[in-house]
Amino acid sequence: MTGVIRRQPNINFQTATEADLEGLQDSEVLALSAKQQRFLVTHDRRTMPTEFAEFIVDNKSSGVLIISRKIALETVIEELTLIWSVSTAEEWIDRIAKVPL
Repeated sequence: MTGVIRRQPNINFQTATEADLEGLQDSEVLALSAKQQRFLVTHDRRTMPTEFAEFIVDNKSSGVLIISRKIALETVIEELTLIWSVSTAEEWIDRIAKVPL
């Protein structure tokens, strides 16, 4: 997301395409994100919460943030940069949250 990177150039952000996540099952996306120690940002509020709950039973997650498709892009950019600037990676381990917070 270029808007986030423009505001916070230090964020190592990848799109689903860049990270080769397209077409993968939720469990595969969670496993790849965990392996790469990446925080996952998704719109999938339908299946991801259940998959996440099942995943963290036996695995560690770097965290998941579910973004509503109904909120403005500018708000998403503000929320992501705020989260990045006021929290640590450790605070998000095995945690899932929705935006807006």
